Amino acid sequence: MSGNPGLEQLIPIVNKLQDAFTQLGVHMQLDLPQIAVVGGQSAGKSSVLENFVGRDFLPRGSGIVTRRPLILQLINSSIEHAEFLHCKGKKFVDFNEVRQEIEAETDRVTGSNKGISNIPINLRVYSPNVLNLTLIDLPGLTKVPIGDQPVDIEAQIRAMIMQFIGRDSCLILAVTPANTDLANSDALKLAKDVDPGGLRTIGVITKLDLMDEGTDARDVLENKLLPLRRGYVGVVNRSQKDIDGQKDIKAALAAERKFFLSHPSYRHIAERLGTPYLQRVLNQQLTNHIRDTLPSLRDKLQKQLLTLEKDVDQYKHFRPDDPSLKTKAMLQMIQQLQSDFERTIEGSGSSEINTEKLSGGARINRLFHERFPLEIVKMEFDEKELRREISFAIRNTLGIRVGLFTPDLAFEAIVKKQISMLKEPSLKAVDLVVTELSNVVRTCTEKMARYPRLREEAERIITTHIREREQVCKEQIKLLIECELAYMNTNHEDFIGFANAQQSSENSVKAGRKLGNQVIRKGYMHIHNLGIMKGGSRDYWFVLTSESISWFKDEEEKEKKYMLPLDALKLRDVEQGFMSRRHLFALFNPEGRNVYKDFKQLELSCENQDDVDSWKASFLRAGVYPEKANEQANGDESGSEASGGSMDPQFERQVETIRNLIGSYMRIVTKTTKDLVPKTIMMLIINNCKDFINGELLAHLYASGDQSQMMEESPEEALKREEMLRMYHACKEALHIIGDVSMATVTTPVPPPVKNDWLPSGLDNPSFFVCVCLLCPGKIQREGFVSEKTGGKDKESHKNNNNNNNNNDYMKIL
Repeated sequence: MSGNPGLEQLIPIVNKLQDAFTQLGVHMQLDLPQIAVVGGQSAGKSSVLENFVGRDFLPRGSGIVTRRPLILQLINSSIEHAEFLHCKGKKFVDFNEVRQEIEAETDRVTGSNKGISNIPINLRVYSPNVLNLTLIDLPGLTKVPIGDQPVDIEAQIRAMIMQFIGRDSCLILAVTPANTDLANSDALKLAKDVDPGGLRTIGVITKLDLMDEGTDARDVLENKLLPLRRGYVGVVNRSQKDIDGQKDIKAALAAERKFFLSHPSYRHIAERLGTPYLQRVLNQQLTNHIRDTLPSLRDKLQKQLLTLEKDVDQYKHFRPDDPSLKTKAMLQMIQQLQSDFERTIEGSGSSEINTEKLSGGARINRLFHERFPLEIVKMEFDEKELRREISFAIRNTLGIRVGLFTPDLAFEAIVKKQISMLKEPSLKAVDLVVTELSNVVRTCTEKMARYPRLREEAERIITTHIREREQVCKEQIKLLIECELAYMNTNHEDFIGFANAQQSSENSVKAGRKLGNQVIRKGYMHIHNLGIMKGGSRDYWFVLTSESISWFKDEEEKEKKYMLPLDALKLRDVEQGFMSRRHLFALFNPEGRNVYKDFKQLELSCENQDDVDSWKASFLRAGVYPEKANEQANGDESGSEASGGSMDPQFERQVETIRNLIGSYMRIVTKTTKDLVPKTIMMLIINNCKDFINGELLAHLYASGDQSQMMEESPEEALKREEMLRMYHACKEALHIIGDVSMATVTTPVPPPVKNDWLPSGLDNPSFFVCVCLLCPGKIQREGFVSEKTGGKDKESHKNNNNNNNNNDYMKIL
């Protein structure tokens, strides 16, 4: 089987490389060429493949026999057997069973009535008589559908063949019987469509022993008539009689050799004919392809080696049982945790900064300045409910008496109730910060994954400390609320006092809200109920000020679409649509008036909940507050009760006065709470936790148990370390192997191009150019296209008249 002396050395080199790549665990397989056998029905394609293997294993019969692609992987091995991909683990020693399995698997997919399918059958043949090649037996081209075949059977088979031969790494064996017209060969025309330069196409002429008496294919095999760049190889396959008589393939190869040596037209080129020579041609093509592939493989391996060297450096001298290395590793892990935790909380300009989402300190900052103020506003008093409570407090304070002056006890009772409501959002802020801090700890300990017990113990110690500090912080916040409840400081410089309490509540609230018409926020939001039809939606650029919200076509702010005043508007959440992933909220007027054109509310949305909360916090700064859950319910029930006996103008003035006093005082308390709660959380939890990690964590780890057990590697990490070292050494070995290839192999140059315009690239034109004789101008010499008869019978008589001439000189291609 061998003919290329370098190939015998190259195949083991390729096997070594494949083993190295398997150990690498990366997708860098050698792209060995697939050899696709293309031809018409009964052209002898399957017989060529069987000659390669040296075994009878392919289905036989008349008509279309190969109805699914057969991907045949030949693997050199000391033991001969076959395996199917769909029968994993089962080894076939009897090749008659292989044939039966191919037929059964074909029928399972295509049926038993000549149907076809492009789903391949994968077969591996291990044998000491083969070289590592991948061969593909494709269905033969057919024109007329039979059985269950569709009417477009020709187009389907053509598409299936193109799927394989279109690859640059696929070598094309264009099989044509010698007893048919070569110029109309479907196989050669398909090959030219995908390989116009002829670099991958080898012509195979079969059935040379079945040509009419007195004719031969000598001119074709000498590549003089209808030439190809890589030429033609003639083979003689077993006849159907030989197959039925179970003629051995070795005997058939011997008979093929005898035929070429004894035939007067072929004996002078017998060394370039036959199945063994065709095998050597394919082997040489394999060698050339591998040599062409190795430079790119070398580049990939060198890049992989550079990447691995950085990771492997820490493993080169690693000894798992060395206690000093374990102690050093623990100290390094704790130092890394300390720096990562501080950088995550305090922020950093390093390259490790997260550019995808907010994390750590940035999320806590948003909790302090957006989420926490929003939670406080949600707990703010409802106006109608508050006036009802003031009315009852005044009446109950005076009792049976008729009051001449506004009672301050009513003010104090209502204020205390309002201050107590601040406790819930303040404690909720602590919970949110603790949750975020726990996430930070988990993220920072990810680099300890190599030592799972150390990571688990470190997380347990830090989390326990955070929970302890959480309770301390909550007690301190409760104390702050208690301090506010203990004494009403009506002498505060920001308190309006009784002298100014006669102003209207609405004006006083507005006075507290006004920021001037300054810009509070800009950004994109989605408007959902915009357009000609309700339900239209699109993105706009919004500009929120203290008095209005405007939206523009884009961020250039040149084309203003609308400006909506914020007076008397409120916020409410809107349920998401069934398929919507966006988070909605709406601006509306509590009195039921239209907000925007004919719409009662303006529905807005953002891509995530964090953006919605951020916009809501911005609306709070502009004085637009969320809708209260019990707002509508309180309106009907308490309105009559609170206002039923409030016809006295003096009593109404007292209610208005206390309302203004409460509003002024609660603004002071709320402002103080918004300032002190984040400071308390920062001091008692975050800073304390940072100091604990920097100063006490290591001592707690040493006190918690045996350090040697704590520093045991995880099985996954040990496997990763071993795998990385194996990858590193395999990569170096592969580079060393590739370095020897140029000295271990020989190659042959690609044949020069030939004039192959005799072969049209399409299947629709049956005409072709022929060779003409320069020595016999009166015989068949003519310009242009010729008929099939001219290319058949006339050329034969022309050849016979010139047997005594120099065969290398008298032909010319037109």
